[in-house]
This record gives sequence, structure tokens and C-alpha cells, in this order.
Amino acid sequence: MKTILNLFKTVILFAFFSVSAQVYNPVSWSTSVEKNESGDVTLITTATIEKGWHLYSQNIEDGGPIPTTFYYPKEIKTIGETTEGKGIEIQDPIFEMPIKYFGETAVFKQKITVEDVTSVAVTVEYMVCNDEMCLPPKEVELTYDLTKAIVTKTVITKASTTDDKSYWTLFILSFLAGLTALLTPCVFPMIPMTVSFFTKQSKNRAAGIRNAMIYGISIVVIYVLLGTFVVGVFGADSLNRLSTSVVFNVVFFGILVFFALSFLGAYELVLPSSWGTKLDEKADRGGLIGIFFMAMALAVVSFSCTGPIVGTALVESVSQGGVAPIISMLGFSLAIAIPFALFAVFPGWLNSLPKSGGWLNTVKVVLGFIELALAFKFLSNADLVLQAHWLEREVFIAIWIVIFLFLGIYLLGKLRLSHDYQAVETISVTRLMLAILSFTFVVYMIPGMFGAPVKLIGAFVPPLEYSESPNGVMSNQSNSNISHQDLPEGAHILAPYNILTFNDYEQGLAYAKKVNKPVLLDFTGRACVNCRKMEQNVWTVPAVLDVLQNKVVLISLYVDDRQKLPTEEISPVTGKPYRYIGQKWSEFQTKRYKTNSQPYYVVVDANGEDLNHPVGYTPNAEEYLSWLQQGIKKAGN
Repeated sequence: MKTILNLFKTVILFAFFSVSAQVYNPVSWSTSVEKNESGDVTLITTATIEKGWHLYSQNIEDGGPIPTTFYYPKEIKTIGETTEGKGIEIQDPIFEMPIKYFGETAVFKQKITVEDVTSVAVTVEYMVCNDEMCLPPKEVELTYDLTKAIVTKTVITKASTTDDKSYWTLFILSFLAGLTALLTPCVFPMIPMTVSFFTKQSKNRAAGIRNAMIYGISIVVIYVLLGTFVVGVFGADSLNRLSTSVVFNVVFFGILVFFALSFLGAYELVLPSSWGTKLDEKADRGGLIGIFFMAMALAVVSFSCTGPIVGTALVESVSQGGVAPIISMLGFSLAIAIPFALFAVFPGWLNSLPKSGGWLNTVKVVLGFIELALAFKFLSNADLVLQAHWLEREVFIAIWIVIFLFLGIYLLGKLRLSHDYQAVETISVTRLMLAILSFTFVVYMIPGMFGAPVKLIGAFVPPLEYSESPNGVMSNQSNSNISHQDLPEGAHILAPYNILTFNDYEQGLAYAKKVNKPVLLDFTGRACVNCRKMEQNVWTVPAVLDVLQNKVVLISLYVDDRQKLPTEEISPVTGKPYRYIGQKWSEFQTKRYKTNSQPYYVVVDANGEDLNHPVGYTPNAEEYLSWLQQGIKKAGN
């Protein structure tokens, strides 16, 4: 009976590996060529994607999955960027960023200029995932036959790389920023003054309403022109790329700190007084031109309050790219213009407005604290790109804790700044509620210093592994015999699990021989969802963690690692140099184990010989532990 059961298990295992050890290829590619009446050639690439799988967009931020990338030969000249279809955009919970992907089909187009060429070979690199796994990045070479180009009529199309929903979100946020600007001491008092001017100086009520409407439209035009200027200077296509630059992130940080300090009273941002005088003179001429210059005078006079908000809105919109600065300024200016028009139509509403006073200065100070906190997001971006570790997670959270702690103290009237001309004798309900909110936020962030996820600010703080202590300040979850200060060559501590880890196969094997331990070979990926699930839910089980920390040498090979190899290596399969490290490990997995899915685990000895059958995603911790122990037992450890 026992023999029959063992035979049955063998058959089941054979069937399992026959199914699981396979090379997935869920995307097929086809090409075509179009040529318009003007002679412009367009390369058209169509990806057909199997049901349940999705292909990523070309436009993915750093830290996300691998984007689809086209590599064009040097002998052709590309015109503009490669365009793509609308696709689907989601807020990905794993990467905590908006991610665009395609299901079923995806079409890419690229205009080129060629001379005396009948065909073009292009390499496309892409990555696909389904709900259970992500495949490593793959390259295919596509051929476009220019002799079979389809002649079409010239059609002007508009390609958009930013989803309409993103623009609507930006518009709404900018509109709210404009409403906030209304509550500053430079703008709020102008509402009754300006509306009274139009109602008194106009010949009749209808003329007053018309003039106020023109005034509001003029405000919108002025700020939209500013957004258009920003796009014109930098270029719509280059804004997003600039936002990922270290230099620009540092510059943005400096700009926001400069604006924040002005709100906190360190200095007053004032444009040359001659500008306001000349604009007032032109406004006195009357007519449509005079009204337009009145609106411009408002923008100049209120700059000390609106300038920091406008600057912040532009900085944030630049990071989104495209025509976002124009959308941002449209939303911002509408929020300022609409109240002037409404109060002109209904002047009786002016009586319901609260009186100007110290509360307007409080609004400025609150904005200053918030703007100062947001500034560190850009400094953090630069630090992450450089991997300089100047602004690690604990430092970033500590800065935010201090900023919002002082904000709460200020709201309670216990802290006065240079431009607070009167002491706070009694606390209004609004100030009290805002102070409670600020202190609550501080208390929420404190566990983040000890390794808590603090998901509310997850989009701002550096990731957990980018910290002085990946497990949090003063935490010690490690039972490993290897200290952080005594790491062997090529090794690091995998945060936050305190597992000694190698990311190079040869270095890991060499260390395994030295310490006489078996190896857990871990084929994984930065964009592998199930890999993270295994690490968070299975590897953290104490019995499994003890094995990983003390009984095996972990070698994690990231098949989507985008770092360049230290020295050029030629692929024995393609005969071409590897573009980056991940290609080497992906090819190694596919060639040796005839599969390209992750996670994929194998226990091998110090010579690289398999000690047990490989397994993939194994969410049952007991089953995974039993599998580990079987491999270790065969190694004689």
C-alpha cells in the first residue's frame, strides 16, 4: 500500500511540474506601415494579449513595473515620441502609484524619416502580468516592410499620454488651491473693494455685472497664459522627464521652501512697486483694456500671497507633464474669478462675508507649514534617484512629525511668528479642531519610525527598505548570526526580514561553500506581486524565518533588475550583450528550469546542484517549510 501511495505521489509531482515548468508567451506582435500623401512613414505595432494578462504602458514612473520600450536603429530618424492607445489606468496598491496597462490589444505608432531603406528592424522590450504572476522583461525583434506601406490621407491626431481622469483630478485640486488663495490677507479684502467698484462706477446694474464678468474672465486668461508659458518654455513632452531629474527635484525643493518661509513671515514676496503703479494707470483708462489691466494689477498686488500657491501648483503639475500646467492654472484662476462674478451679481452676499482680521494671517501660516512639509517630497525624490541615503525614511518622518507638531502648537496660540500682530487669547472651535487634527496626524506618524507602514502618507515617505534600520528605529527582529557591520562581499541584509541575501549567483555560491550551507535560489522580481506576498506572509512565519536567517544562504535573482552589469557580458543565447542584470537572470532561469514565472524557488547545494524539486507560489507556510526542510536534509545539514 505504501509503495502505491509513493507511486501516486510521484505521478502527481510529475504532472505538477509538467504543467508548472513552462515558458509563458502571452503576447504576440504584428507590424504594418502607413505612408501619407506627404511621404511621412509611420511604423504601426500591434500587440495581441491573451485574456487575463496585461501589457504595461511606455510611461511608467521609476519604482514601478518595467515599461514597454522601443529601441530604434540609428540609421532611421524618429519624429516625436512613440504614441500609444488610451489603455487602462489604476492606482496600483503594490507600487502606490498610477499605472497604465493594456488588455487584449495595444497599438503603438512611430513616425520616422528614412532614405533608401526597404525594411526596418526594431527591438521592443516589454513586461506582462496577470493576477497571479509577472513574467520577466522580454525582448523581441520586429521587422517592418516599408515596400508594403499603406498609403493613407493625412490625418491630424492628438496623442495623450495622460488619462483624462488625471487632468480632472489636477483641475479639482488646483481649484481647491484657488479657493484657499482667496482666504489669504492679500486677496480676501479685495473682494468687497473690487465688487463695490464695479457696482458704483457702472452706469447700471447690468453694466456692473458685465464688467465684473469680464474682470473674472481676465483673471482666468492671465493665469492660463502663465501655464501656457511654462509649457512653452519646457515643452509638453519634456516636463514629465524633467520632473524625474535630480537637478529639477532639488530646484523644486528650494522653490517650495522659499515660498513656505514667505508664508511663515521670514520675508514678504513683493513684485516691483512700479509694476503695480503702471498697471493702475492703464486700468484707469476704462473699457475692456482697463478691466484687463485691473485683473493684472490684482495678480501683481496679491503676489505675496498667491505666488507661493501658484508656484506650488505649477511645480506639482510639472511633475505630471503634458499640458498639466495649463489645466492647473485654469482650475486655480476659476476659483478666484468666480467669487468676484457671483458677488457682483448678488452684492447682498457681501454682508455675509466674515470681517478681515488675524484669521487671514493664520491661513497663510498653516499653508506655510504644509508647503514646507511637501517640499521634502521633492528632496526625497532626488535622494532616492541618487541612492545617497541623505533623507532616509526615519529622517523624513521625523521632519514631518516636527513640522506638524509645531503647526498644532501654533494653532493653539502657543507659538507666535513675526507677522502675528496680536496674541491669541481665546481659541475658536475651528482652530481647536485643526489643532486636534494636526496632533492626531503626529501621533499617527510616530509608529512609522518603528517600521509601521503609515499608508496615509505612503506616496510621500521613502519605502521601508530605504531606511537606517529597515525594521524601524530601535527594532531588532533578527536572529541571524551575521551583523550589518560584518557582511561578506556582495551581500546585504534583506529588509525588513534581516535575512543575509546575495543578488549575484556566483558570489552567493562562493559564500555557501565557505560556510558549508545549502542555497535557497529565489527567482524574483521588483514587480512580482506574489513574490511580495510570499515574503510578507510566509517568510515572516517564525519557523520559516529561522531557516532563511540561519540554515540556508539566500540568493535572490531579480529578473527585472534594470541596473547595468559591472562589465559587458554576452548572452550565449542571443549572442548580444545583456542590456541589464535582470536579462541575465531571466535567461538563466528559462534555460535551466524551462520556466519564466516568478516566484520560483530551488534549494541547491554549494556547487549549484538541485537538492529538491522547484516550487512556485506556495502561500501555505507549513507546506513551504516542509519543502525547505526536505532540501536542507538532502544537503546533510
